Amino acid sequence: MRLSLFFFIFFLLIQSAGAQVLVVELTDTITPASDDIVYEALEKAKTENAEALIITLNTPGGGLEETKKILEHIDASPVPVIGYVYPKGATAWSAGTLILLGTDIAAMAPNTIIGSAQPVEVSPEGMKPVREEKIVNAVVALAQEKAKQHGRNVSAAGEFITKNLNLDAEQAKDANVIEVVSPGIEELLVEVDGMKIKDKELRTKGAGFAYYTPSLRSGLMNLLSNPILASLLLLIGIYSLVFGLTSPGFGAEIFGVISISLALVGLGFSVNITALFLIGLGIALVLYELHISTFGLIGAAGIACIILGSILLVPMGYPGLYSPEYQTTMLVSIIAPAIVLGVFLAFAIYKMMEIRLKKPVIGDIIGDTAETIDTITPDGTGYVRYQGEYWHARSDEKIEPKTKVIITGKDGPLLIVKPWKEL
Repeated sequence: MRLSLFFFIFFLLIQSAGAQVLVVELTDTITPASDDIVYEALEKAKTENAEALIITLNTPGGGLEETKKILEHIDASPVPVIGYVYPKGATAWSAGTLILLGTDIAAMAPNTIIGSAQPVEVSPEGMKPVREEKIVNAVVALAQEKAKQHGRNVSAAGEFITKNLNLDAEQAKDANVIEVVSPGIEELLVEVDGMKIKDKELRTKGAGFAYYTPSLRSGLMNLLSNPILASLLLLIGIYSLVFGLTSPGFGAEIFGVISISLALVGLGFSVNITALFLIGLGIALVLYELHISTFGLIGAAGIACIILGSILLVPMGYPGLYSPEYQTTMLVSIIAPAIVLGVFLAFAIYKMMEIRLKKPVIGDIIGDTAETIDTITPDGTGYVRYQGEYWHARSDEKIEPKTKVIITGKDGPLLIVKPWKEL
């Protein structure tokens, strides 16, 4: 009997010592990349036969659809999942609260906060709470079902959405919203040891743990999917494209296309169609103004369209779960650069037009040399670089880019040139 007991205890010690727990961090906005990272971590935990997966939460919230997918991954996984608001001082607002409610064991470090889960949407007036009953009731039902599924406080789960309830760690435990308050991962593993989750008794006391490193693809997508960064990339790309089209030769249009492409990938191609129309109209108006070589109401209207379209480029029309503080940060981070870049673009175009329209000193252009930037044909015009400035030019024959030319005349703001080799 004693020998059997000895071997039983020895077996438990060996099992515990060999147990491994995987830890995955969600430390920023909940995006489609967060969904991928959690899925990958769960698959790795399953493949390595990990005792459990810990999801540490320190997030201002995120998209509702992404949150639902993460909850689905947790439910479908045979690996026990521990949600842990960590480290000390962290917050798991909005989407983070729903994810915590959906984990098999919910834990918080001291001095952490959860709550403020009312859905919001982005509009031209800014972030505003979603009051449509169909959406609000759906989110409430989701939160309450997750609480019920894991034996937690159903009423508090609903109030996170309807009343923007906030709870610290001790309050959450007293209200039966979480099971454990623990200062660190080692202590957490001791606390949850012996709990029965998904037909499995956890053996985590003394277990080792390792942090999951996202794949290169998921890491890049996580960076690009941040709504603030993606929106800024989109703004910078659009203004670079406009600047490149109005002042060729710097390669700004190439940078603009790359920035726009990365932003669209990060936003999941979810952009406002009205915003794209306004930006396209604005670019057309600015290019037309440059073509007729003036800068008046048409150009000003074009700049205004581009600025307004840039502000409206924020993904709209779907509810998200973001904390109030993050909502303010998002709006300021998008609107302020849009206005600043718009003003800069207007100034740059104004200076270009000023240079093109200024009257040359008599005799200071005819006979001087320049270099072509574009291909110039008898049927069209192109740009040449003259004394560091870009001028529209025409010629009676075809001239390739980077060809030295001589200025033979001037027609308003348009230079008349010939290849240098022919003179």
